[in-house]
Amino acid sequence: MPISQEEKEFAEHIVDLSLCIGPVYSKRMFGGFGIFLEGLMFGLISDNVYYIKVDEETRSEFEELGLEPFTYDKAGKKMNLGYLQAPEEAMDSAEFYGGVG
Repeated sequence: MPISQEEKEFAEHIVDLSLCIGPVYSKRMFGGFGIFLEGLMFGLISDNVYYIKVDEETRSEFEELGLEPFTYDKAGKKMNLGYLQAPEEAMDSAEFYGGVG
């Protein structure tokens, strides 16, 4: 499925906001985009929804906000990669990433 101009612009917006943490870039994958810093993927965009990689320490914070996990079906089974939907602030301000925005 081709990526729409709207999806490309959304990925560019996320990259622009997160540049304050370093040389962040996006790469097309999964029918969406992976978001990378220094070769490590920390975010992904699928269907114009931004997901951020969480760990055991941060997972509960995201879940308390009611943010949904990124999942996909593999052989009829739901798979989870450890990415949860980003909070609204992640799409609105560089302050979320530690920058000024």
